[in-house]
Amino acid sequence: MRADFLDRYARGDTWCHRLDPRKKVVVVALVMLVILLTPLAQWPFLGLMGCLIAAALTIAEIPRRYVFQRLAWLLPPVLGLALSGPLSRGFHGGWELAALIIVRSVLSFLAALWLVNTTPFEPLLQALSDLGLPRRFVELLAFMYRYCFVVFDELVRMRTAQRARTVARPSLWQSWRDGASLLGMLLIRSLNRAERIHGAMCSRGWTGQLPKNPS
Repeated sequence: MRADFLDRYARGDTWCHRLDPRKKVVVVALVMLVILLTPLAQWPFLGLMGCLIAAALTIAEIPRRYVFQRLAWLLPPVLGLALSGPLSRGFHGGWELAALIIVRSVLSFLAALWLVNTTPFEPLLQALSDLGLPRRFVELLAFMYRYCFVVFDELVRMRTAQRARTVARPSLWQSWRDGASLLGMLLIRSLNRAERIHGAMCSRGWTGQLPKNPS
């Protein structure tokens, strides 16, 4: 897994990249709040917000292909969640809720995508800390960012080894069972790795707080 999978274009040199990270966090949070509070009946306003976000992505020189690739990761779970509206409220009254879920999710995701691709992760964490986000939560985000790539690489190696031991094409049930077993083993390995990392950090003088970057 590439180390820049989440923020591949965060170290550019556009006007958006040079903005104060704290201001960007506040603006994106307000944009998300406005999107979440706007009903579907105000669809022209939601369309305007979408145009503004698309313009911001263009100004930041974030390629459209990259944006569409990230949307492809988002849409399957969002579509699954959106279908809960018609299934729970009936097909006559649930489609509006489904459309609202999709529109709000896509616009909020694009706004967050602009933020993480115009701000490197370390300054972004520092901005969140300066804006009052609990220090423990900031540290948790930092560790997740550092080690999600390690866990993903571990999953790829385990999946490759599993496929190497499979001769015949597995059935759908077998694939689900193998996938569940793979995730269980990944959880166990992640816990063991976390214990080793914590022991190594304590032996190097870990005090329970990440050092603050000098301004």
